[in-house]
Amino acid sequence: MIECLAVSALPALFLIVLYGGEALLRRRKIDPTGQLPLGKTLFSWCKYALVIPWGAMVLRSWGPGLAISERPEVLKWAALVLWVLGFVLLFVGRFSLGASFRTGIAREKTRLEHDGIYRYSRNPMYLGIYSTLLSACLYTLNPIVLAAGAFIVAVHHKIVLSEERHLRVVFGTAYEEYCRRVRRYL
Repeated sequence: MIECLAVSALPALFLIVLYGGEALLRRRKIDPTGQLPLGKTLFSWCKYALVIPWGAMVLRSWGPGLAISERPEVLKWAALVLWVLGFVLLFVGRFSLGASFRTGIAREKTRLEHDGIYRYSRNPMYLGIYSTLLSACLYTLNPIVLAAGAFIVAVHHKIVLSEERHLRVVFGTAYEEYCRRVRRYL
């Protein structure tokens, strides 16, 4: 029961933080939506497709067998560790960005975040998403979850590359120096 509640609570809490944070930014007259780095359809499909692996993970934790084969116990525990780690990265990354957070590329000048968790990864939130996707694949052993996860990772990586191009233009040598010190993901 604790496993089910923990697996279910993490994505729910993250979505509350994400959308609640956007509402707070709007109240402060800050637009949390940015320019989309890809076409609107692809970007939206990718963001909403997270429901597939995350939902499958939650469902599997409550019992419905979505796996095509029996899951070894070691995969279950590895998946749970990756799930928690992924959401820790998502929460810490989001809170560290503060008012600089945007869905997409900021339209106005923001601050280059390079402190806290951003000293170790330029993209901890994307790394967190990837961790939760791998977790869902290991936990469910479902080919649909694997296919959705692969799609999401591919599109999110394109988003990262697009955001990096933008940051190079906006922050110039400061961003180049940051890239030399800190890796894209790990």
